[in-house]
Amino acid sequence: MTTPFSARIDLAATLQSGQVFHWNQNADASWSGLIGSMPVRVSEKNRCLVVHEGDHGTIARHFALDHPLEQIAAAFPNDPMSQAALSACEGMRILRQPRWECTATFITSSMKQVAHIRSMSLAIRERIGTRPEGSKIQAYPSFEKLAGSTESVLRDCGLGYRAANLLQTARILAEDRLNLDTIAKQKTPMLRKSLTTLPGVGVKVANCILLFAYERLDAVPIDTWIHRILLTMRGGRHGTATELANYARRRLGPYAGYVQQYLFHHARSLKRAKSPTSGIN
Repeated sequence: MTTPFSARIDLAATLQSGQVFHWNQNADASWSGLIGSMPVRVSEKNRCLVVHEGDHGTIARHFALDHPLEQIAAAFPNDPMSQAALSACEGMRILRQPRWECTATFITSSMKQVAHIRSMSLAIRERIGTRPEGSKIQAYPSFEKLAGSTESVLRDCGLGYRAANLLQTARILAEDRLNLDTIAKQKTPMLRKSLTTLPGVGVKVANCILLFAYERLDAVPIDTWIHRILLTMRGGRHGTATELANYARRRLGPYAGYVQQYLFHHARSLKRAKSPTSGIN
């Protein structure tokens, strides 16, 4: 065990809040996963991250230990729902994910719950990925490798109609018709527009990618959970997707993506606590 980082973190919340889908908790309460193709094992001690395996610098960057959580917390809206989520999820961090892996994973997320997304991610890794030395799971396949697969293989991984979207996106990237690193220089509205040119990437998925892979911390993915929460905040007043998105950015502030993630995870946690056998994920 190494000396813990000093930055605060709620490791379980960070890894179980619907950002990533392949990490596993071990019998000793540590967590094992991959950052790209690098095997990692980490744990939490006194709300600080402890590294057991993996490069410290890469891990610190991936877990965004430089994000100013106190400043972010101070910017949370002062309403009961936001403050309850902040209190319940204190220490949860928005990860910095590999761009292709994040893009691919959220293309498969459409109309799926967290457990289903995890199942598809693991199936793709098992069927197409390569196992790094020392890892118990395979790395997510590169877009070049996935581009050489078939829709049938991806459907066998449980993707359904999402298989065609993922395969087409991988081929667009493999043919260099769009470069996920080059577009990172774009401002958020243009970057969102660029991402939505990819098959299977609508505005909600684009906002997930913006938040988790491009560190646009004001991006707000609006799924059914956040939609309900925003309606409550608006006193039940409905609106178009664009109106709700604009409202979310205004209401949730400069770190709207963080507020959204805390609200999302807190709402799911409350639902599971009330109905532990409901299957809600």
